[in-house]
Amino acid sequence: MPEPTVILSAFADEAANTKSAVEQFSSLSALGLSYYSPRFVDVAGTGQVQHVTELDKAQLKQLATLQTQYGMKVCSIGSRLGKVKLFDQEDGSHNRYVAPKKYLETEVAATIRAAEALGAKIIRGFSFYHPRGEDALKYIQPAADALGPIVDACAKAGLVYGLEVEANLVGQNGRTLAAIAKAVKKPNLICIFDGGNLSSQNLPPEACFAEYLAMRDVYGYMHIKDYKIDPKLQWNGVVDEERLKNFVPADVGDSGHERILRDLKEVLPRIEKKMQKLGLPGTFLELEPHLKGGGQFGGFSGPDGMGVAVRALCRQLDYVGINYRLRDFLDIRAARGF
Repeated sequence: MPEPTVILSAFADEAANTKSAVEQFSSLSALGLSYYSPRFVDVAGTGQVQHVTELDKAQLKQLATLQTQYGMKVCSIGSRLGKVKLFDQEDGSHNRYVAPKKYLETEVAATIRAAEALGAKIIRGFSFYHPRGEDALKYIQPAADALGPIVDACAKAGLVYGLEVEANLVGQNGRTLAAIAKAVKKPNLICIFDGGNLSSQNLPPEACFAEYLAMRDVYGYMHIKDYKIDPKLQWNGVVDEERLKNFVPADVGDSGHERILRDLKEVLPRIEKKMQKLGLPGTFLELEPHLKGGGQFGGFSGPDGMGVAVRALCRQLDYVGINYRLRDFLDIRAARGF
């Protein structure tokens, strides 16, 4: 029986200075990756950058053609679903509210359309903004109620909803994210761990590991991002995402990836089986490093930064003994037809 293996992927827009599709695919394929998640992209190379869910039918077809030409497949649609307010009330934030029915008919439908056009199986999403300054634990059930119809719409299209842990949302840590997933109780809902989204909340490595353990039962795959805690920052419970600047490669940050990956190695057979049952090739480790900056709806690393991030992750995987695969000469031969 083959050893369980993680599949490497990356948010392609992080690797491209211009966000052009050609530069995104060129950068990732040169690094040896075969999977990516589309987010912001300039499909035709004209300087018009759009979110993948905003592309029309012709643009999606062009992007699908390019990804095939570069030997790429989609890990997930890097959507913004769930990054709206739970309630239509003023809380001092700039987050917007969209009525649930309208949300399903517009952004959710557009995201599903993009997934179907590009051959994606997963839609990455979030857990809604609760009123700023209030305890997220009070809003577990309202978040689950808001997510349920979205997850059902994904299921109807044969898609998986990947719920990512992130600051400022109801699912801001492993405990609240797991509670939401268990309240939604849908088989096509999996959870995404992201260490950098925890350490950027001033959580030290041992706390990040505890949050990983808290969501391990609902875990599906992992985003690889890391952060160095600023000891001068006084934590007030809210992350100003536009001011975060201490993102680092996964082998030097405060998320404690080595310990997390060692534990993941032990449960990989179960996770791999779970993902395959959902129609996926396995479980992903997806790079979203933000090495040159990050914000509420995306980040940037550049082609050089993405290379640094990929090599740092591979060093960690080699060290803890987790298998992965980068493109090699066999892939080149196959592409040439022999």
